[in-house]
Amino acid sequence: MSERRYTASHEWVELENQEALVGITDFAQRRLGDIVFLVLPPPGVQLRQGDEAATIETVQSTGIVKMPVDGTILAVNADVEDDPVLVNESPERRGWLFRVRIAHAEEARALLDAGQYHALLGCPG
Repeated sequence: MSERRYTASHEWVELENQEALVGITDFAQRRLGDIVFLVLPPPGVQLRQGDEAATIETVQSTGIVKMPVDGTILAVNADVEDDPVLVNESPERRGWLFRVRIAHAEEARALLDAGQYHALLGCPG
């Protein structure tokens, strides 16, 4: 059974046991605009919570995806590498960015739940 968590920097984390899918929220993709290129982390790299994990280039700017938890990159979404527009079209499903093996489960549990994330955005959950 999976559980969705969020960061204050607008990443979502779909937790399942000791692994998670990571992407950006719909709010983040709307703020960034039309995505044209992604730089995703290579599988096998170990990152710490808050590290720069990926770069998103848009027509107007560049955005940074922060690592939501300590962990090891297991895989990247080749579909979004080939077609970055998927992140705009389906940011919280098909547009996921990478899969990570979580180093510390308590870090993942400490991320924002949906209600807390919506409150951060100032909208009802």
